[in-house]
Amino acid sequence: MPTITLKIDVDTYRGSREGTPNLVRLLSQHKANATFLFSLGPDHTGWALRRAFKPGFFQKVSRTSVLEHYGLKTLMYGVLLPAPDIGLTCAAQLRAVAEAGFECGIHTWDHVLWQDNVRQRDAAWTKKQMQQSVDRFTSIFGVAPKTHGAAGWQMNPHAFAELDNLGMAYSSDGRAQLHEDGSLVEPHIGPYRLSIADKTLNCIQMPTTLPTLDELLGRTIDGKVIELHNIAEHILKLTKQPRDHVFTLHAELEGQKLAPIFEKLLIGWQAQGYQCSSMAEYASTIAPAQLPSRPLHWAELPGRSGELIMA
Repeated sequence: MPTITLKIDVDTYRGSREGTPNLVRLLSQHKANATFLFSLGPDHTGWALRRAFKPGFFQKVSRTSVLEHYGLKTLMYGVLLPAPDIGLTCAAQLRAVAEAGFECGIHTWDHVLWQDNVRQRDAAWTKKQMQQSVDRFTSIFGVAPKTHGAAGWQMNPHAFAELDNLGMAYSSDGRAQLHEDGSLVEPHIGPYRLSIADKTLNCIQMPTTLPTLDELLGRTIDGKVIELHNIAEHILKLTKQPRDHVFTLHAELEGQKLAPIFEKLLIGWQAQGYQCSSMAEYASTIAPAQLPSRPLHWAELPGRSGELIMA
C-alpha cells in the first residue's frame, strides 16, 4: 500500500494552542497518522516582516492571506508584543499530542531566527539552537526527540552533522524539485542520505514531495486559478498515480481555516488507496544501506520565495 507521510510543522504559539488540537481530532476521526514537529522556544513571528525586502515575499503574502490565517496578534509577536515562550506555555497541549498516540519531534527553537539566519551561521550557533530544542523537548515529553524537520526547509552543513551527533535516524529537512503544476521533476525521487564534504551522513532524509497549500493558493496553473474550492482536487490529481509521498502541512493553516481542505485530502487519499502515516512508520519501511546519497543543494520552488534545501 502506498503511503502519504504527513509531516505537521507547528510554527507558532497560536498553532500550538489552537491548530494542533484541531488536527489531532481530525486525524483521529479519519484514523490517519502523522508526525507533529514543534517550535519549542519564543514565537518571534513579527520578525518575519523583515522578509518584505526579499523577492517574491509580497506576492506570496497577497496570495495566501497571511493576516487572515495567522492573526494580527501573532504577527505582532516580537515587534509590538512580547514573544510568548511556546514550550513553557503550551507544554500541556504538546504532551496531549503524544498522549493521543502521535509521533512528536523537533521543528526548531525560534522559527524566524532559524529560518532567516541558519544558512550563514557557524557550528557553535547552530549547535546551541539545536541543543536548546532538544533540552526543551526532553523536559516536556520525558524522552529525547527521534526526528526533526527544518523550519522553512533551511539548514547548514553543521546542522546536518548535528542530526547524526544527536542520533536521529530520520528527518525531513528538504524538498523535492517540482514543476509549475506541483508535479515532481524527478518522478522516482524519495528518501536519501546526504553527502557533505565527501562524507555520507547516517540520518535518512525524507524530502517533501508535494506542494504545500500556501504554495498553490492563488496561483494560475494550466489556465485555472487555484482557489479554496478546487485546491484539494488539484493535489489529488498529483497523487493519482500511486507512489509514496511526503506532505507538509501547518498547524496554523490546515489546523484552522484550511481544515476543511485537509479533510477533503484525507478522504481523497484514502479513496485512492493510500495509508496516511507518520515519519516513524515510513522510516520503518526504508533500508538505509540501499539509499542513494545526494549532495547538499539549494534551489527555488514555484509559489515560495527564496532558496530551500532541495533533494
